[in-house]
Amino acid sequence: MSQAGSSTAPTMRTFFANRFVQSIMLSGLFLQVGIWIRNFAILLYVTDMTNNDPYSVSLISVAEFAPIFIFSFIGGAFADRWRPKLTMVWCDILSAASVFIIMITLYYGSWKAIFFATLVSSILSQFSQPSAMKLFKVHVPESQMQMGMSLFQSMMAIFMILGPIMGTFVYYHFGIETAVAIMGVCFVLSALVLTFLPADRKAEPGAEPRTTHIFAEMGQGFRYVLKNKMLVTLGGCFAVAGLAIGLISPLGIYLVTENLGLPKEDLQWFMATNGIAMIIGGGITMGFSKKMLPQALLTIGLVVSVVTIGIMGMTNLLWLALSMQFLSGLVMPAIQIGINTMILGNTEETFVGRVNGILNPLFMGAMVITMSLAGSIKASFSLEMIYLTSAALFLIGVFIMLPSLKYKPAVAVQPSSET
Repeated sequence: MSQAGSSTAPTMRTFFANRFVQSIMLSGLFLQVGIWIRNFAILLYVTDMTNNDPYSVSLISVAEFAPIFIFSFIGGAFADRWRPKLTMVWCDILSAASVFIIMITLYYGSWKAIFFATLVSSILSQFSQPSAMKLFKVHVPESQMQMGMSLFQSMMAIFMILGPIMGTFVYYHFGIETAVAIMGVCFVLSALVLTFLPADRKAEPGAEPRTTHIFAEMGQGFRYVLKNKMLVTLGGCFAVAGLAIGLISPLGIYLVTENLGLPKEDLQWFMATNGIAMIIGGGITMGFSKKMLPQALLTIGLVVSVVTIGIMGMTNLLWLALSMQFLSGLVMPAIQIGINTMILGNTEETFVGRVNGILNPLFMGAMVITMSLAGSIKASFSLEMIYLTSAALFLIGVFIMLPSLKYKPAVAVQPSSET
């Protein structure tokens, strides 16, 4: 037992001493503050300006998710061509510039420009996020990969709880102009922090310049995924998980009001329970990450999701529904950490951006399809049947992942260049 503890402590010290980890975590902290204030301040502002018009409110989601379909693969392909550190810095600078332009527009009375704050930052994130994944592969050793993913997941879970509170507080106490200004400052601070990342790798002496066209490289990305059995498996899992989550994510309010007979405001307690569980789950997953293959983490998360979602759809007991919500949040970090680690562990550095750009839209596309149909499905079927269908889709994901449990990562992660 003491031997395990002694080996873990130096690993943690080495991980947090890594300059890349320090910079990327601090950058992520600033971005999470800005994004959550943006999300809730803009939501509240639009509902106030339009008297709760559902069409206008839905445009916020369109501005947030549409770029994932349109720009995810394009951004991933360019991320493989461009220098990742420089790409991330410029994306944050351009996001900040767009925010300050929107502030001027708001000042002169055109409130509808607020939608572009979400649209522009969402587009630029499709270029920045795969660049961050590439740098993660370069600067973090394989033995610390899942630890890093666990830390990121824990930070995101904390902001799932704190983010709505921050956004609501800033909007109601200081107004939309201050909220937008804080978002812009957060992007500037993130860009500043990212300048401390280790320098981008220079081309090897004598290496031939890149001559292939961007569309040719996109085609190479598709062929690369199709030839990699683990990535194809992960793509299938992405698709069914997206269908399952999209089917029930808009219906949480009905779970509270119809099945449990509670006022709709009590949905916040389910969200808080989920966020707290994700924080705890991130810590637990960090402890197990070195002992388990990422595909095992993902499969366990899917199995638990089958049970929790099925029970939540059938129960009328508050304590049981909250317990299942807690368990569902507890394994969410295992699912997301397993996915990210599998992508990095089975993808060569030069293809990381394109692989992300192919797999992420599979999940988002499937989710949006069932999300858009959830309302009409709810009108035709019982809530219990819908939740059981979602659980069945997760079960299909389990069967898709089972053969992968015998495989190890096909691509060795390069050792860190940090000392």
